[in-house]
Amino acid sequence: QVQLVESGGGLVQAGGSLRLSCAASGRTFSSYAMGWFRQAPGKEREFVAAISWSGGTTYYADSVKGRFTISRDNAKNMVTLQMNSLKPEDTAVYCCAAGRTSISVRIFRTANEYSTWGQGTQVTVSS
Repeated sequence: QVQLVESGGGLVQAGGSLRLSCAASGRTFSSYAMGWFRQAPGKEREFVAAISWSGGTTYYADSVKGRFTISRDNAKNMVTLQMNSLKPEDTAVYCCAAGRTSISVRIFRTANEYSTWGQGTQVTVSS
């Protein structure tokens, strides 16, 4: 089992960038597919991006495709989400999640496929 801690959130103007990090504890991090989700006030939790444990497969929500990039460093037990061209509608609490799999290229796109969640970090984009 891994534990996840996010960092890097904050307040940014529209058009700006932020880089979120998710630090994982545990020696089996490389066996976990990872994902980012977000939840805005009064809205359902929304999938943002996912990456396989090999790092070779990524997947993005249409709303962030071309603006956000997910990556991972298994040697550092870290997953990052680079967010560029931010919009006010990107404002939300962003959480990273881990889902164990034996398939190196597998990704998960729904919340119920992930077994471990971080506490989240707030991202606020002002107009």
